[in-house]
Amino acid sequence: MALAGKRILLIIGGGIAAYKCLDLIRRLRERGASVRCVMTQAAQQFVTPLAVGALTADRVFTDLFDREDEHDVGHIRLSREADLLVVAPATADLMAKMASGLANDLASTVLMATDKKVLIAPAMNPKMWEHPATRRNRDTLARDGIAFVGPNRGEMAESGEGGEGRMSEPMEIVAAIAKLLDGTAQPLAGKKIVVTSGPTHEPIDPVRYIANRSSGKQGHAIAAALARLGAEVRLVSGPVSIADPQGVTTVKVETARQMMAAVEAELPADAGIFVAAVADWRTDGESGQKLKKVSGEGPPALAMVENPDILATVGHHASRPKLVIGFAAETQNVVENAKAKLSRKGADMIVANDVSADSGVNASGVMGGDRNLVRIVSADGVEDWPEMGKDAVAERLARLIAERLASR
Repeated sequence: MALAGKRILLIIGGGIAAYKCLDLIRRLRERGASVRCVMTQAAQQFVTPLAVGALTADRVFTDLFDREDEHDVGHIRLSREADLLVVAPATADLMAKMASGLANDLASTVLMATDKKVLIAPAMNPKMWEHPATRRNRDTLARDGIAFVGPNRGEMAESGEGGEGRMSEPMEIVAAIAKLLDGTAQPLAGKKIVVTSGPTHEPIDPVRYIANRSSGKQGHAIAAALARLGAEVRLVSGPVSIADPQGVTTVKVETARQMMAAVEAELPADAGIFVAAVADWRTDGESGQKLKKVSGEGPPALAMVENPDILATVGHHASRPKLVIGFAAETQNVVENAKAKLSRKGADMIVANDVSADSGVNASGVMGGDRNLVRIVSADGVEDWPEMGKDAVAERLARLIAERLASR
């Protein structure tokens, strides 16, 4: 395991998201890591040193001028004995201190004294995250080599406001820690990649909708594989019953129009991978009440309108990513349909997925299984891949994406 035997120094900042650190400590220790904690004075207003110490099974450090700890320059020892320093939550105040080189308490002094990698998990009100001062500070920290995980989009616990600023979930932070400590090649480090996954649900009335059989398994697997290669992945997911992948920022949507808006909000990006099975049509006006069955009258007529074409929109967008990849789930004429889609949508590559009953991949002849039979269609020709599990398809495609981005 990547974390077995690793020593993590967790610096807990003063925000409501500090409560998540209790679960983070437990998750790290489950994976064989040892955890020591430094708490700011503000952090102690949200969680107690007693609770943190109980979970770390170690002393919690809070005071720069502690006689017992500082007789042997404790802040230097703490900063050097760890394999990685993690700041969570990284508040606007802590980020400002780090960017300015301030060292006026134990946490900031440890961060100044370290010679190890530092990972921060920002958490703050969305307006604070977008404030010009915070933007300057995060740019400075990135240039200094500080690694980031998050923040995510969502509702803020303290204010109820929505936006970007939620601290990443504990397992997302664990994945980011493992990635930093793994030491394997990260060919997609510094690249932002948008991935869509799952189906869309187009409402007919408050209880019925139009959808398809997409499970989201392939799109989620691709997002996770890209993150393992170092990419900053923004996953825009329709309604699925599977867990969010680790190390990925997930934006959840319902309809095609919501997915389109979420994708455009993430541009510019280095690559866009459009795996989602987006409904081609929606009803022209959702009924505000459940459509009732009336004996003898037959089914109601549904007027349909076309949904936005997300792949084509991005393929011809002013902020078009360097690499645009679409998926095509086909039951017949797989390669011919994929070639037509390639030119029509403005994509660089189409991953053509044979979901017919004759393919032998899905015994039931429907989407949602665990294996895929794909062909890679591009201007260079058609590459046939053998039948393999969706995780294997994801790993191979992530490597291909890394190669294509490097060549561009």
